[in-house]
Amino acid sequence: MSVVTIVRSLVITTTVLVAFGSCSEADTKTEEAAQQKAPDPEGRVRLSPTDEVWIDAKKKEVIVGGKICFRKGLLEMFACPKGTKEHESVVAVNSKAYLVHTGLLAIGAKPGTPVQYQPEYVAATGTPINVEVEWTTADGKTIRRRAQDMVRHLRTRKPLQEDWIFAGSGFWEDETTGKKYYQAEGGELICVSNFSTAMLDLPVESSQANSNLLFEALSDNIPELGTDVRLILSVKKDEKAD
Repeated sequence: MSVVTIVRSLVITTTVLVAFGSCSEADTKTEEAAQQKAPDPEGRVRLSPTDEVWIDAKKKEVIVGGKICFRKGLLEMFACPKGTKEHESVVAVNSKAYLVHTGLLAIGAKPGTPVQYQPEYVAATGTPINVEVEWTTADGKTIRRRAQDMVRHLRTRKPLQEDWIFAGSGFWEDETTGKKYYQAEGGELICVSNFSTAMLDLPVESSQANSNLLFEALSDNIPELGTDVRLILSVKKDEKAD
């Protein structure tokens, strides 16, 4: 598939999802005024003039800009949209969740189903997604690290082993206005605790109750607070197909 075809498909998909977005026109104008435009990295297509999210069609990657917002303590998320759940997420991204969802669709990821609790627990399903974090040090060195290596299991004291999967979140409809909202905008972008609203979730049982949280930030592998980072998302290669 050519880059032009991918971009055209992306524009159509984005237009559909934007219709269900949770931001108001006033919010958009405020962001446009605040956002400083920068040239797009070579080979990447930006999905929004106001949000830091790109696709690299050749590499089949989604790139999302953000900052380190949490380095020590218990986690429910690995990443959240800025202004939502920075108190329990390692990274706050400068993008709305629905745009990241759109980017994943554009590189071939297929959403599955979010976690279910009734009548019994059923793990989330969907395409496995690689999540990496990239940043540049003060001396100009670029570091790229698996997101799992920034998260530690409380009991084993080892880095997270499981892959994230594209559960896809869902929509909530305001019965009064009829407007639909993409649920992951509330913060559940990349989760380490199971949420029925998660865009990316773990395919294993992981409680969101504070007394039973399973994961914490692995501080030694996380850059300093406020560090600009890029999340790099890609479809996990099927090793069985090799």
